[in-house]
Amino acid sequence: MPVISHFYGIIIRMYFNDTEQHHKPHFHARYGGDEASFDFDGNLLAGGFPAKQQKYIAVWADIHRNELSVLWDLMQTEEEYFKIKGLD
Repeated sequence: MPVISHFYGIIIRMYFNDTEQHHKPHFHARYGGDEASFDFDGNLLAGGFPAKQQKYIAVWADIHRNELSVLWDLMQTEEEYFKIKGLD
């Protein structure tokens, strides 16, 4: 599962061909010992995450929603990906 972005200690990853776990487009985030899955609106799907970092993820997902969608489609059909800029 490649790292597609990172910012403020948060690591964002997306699996190749990951359509069965949450049945919708999503990404995975890790911060310290916390791990969670989020939809492209930044909503928590599974796992646990600190509130402050969830807000960062929601902002990042909102800014990069189109890129996330394109990347999701690419990663479901090919083993290629691109990185998405983090928050500055």
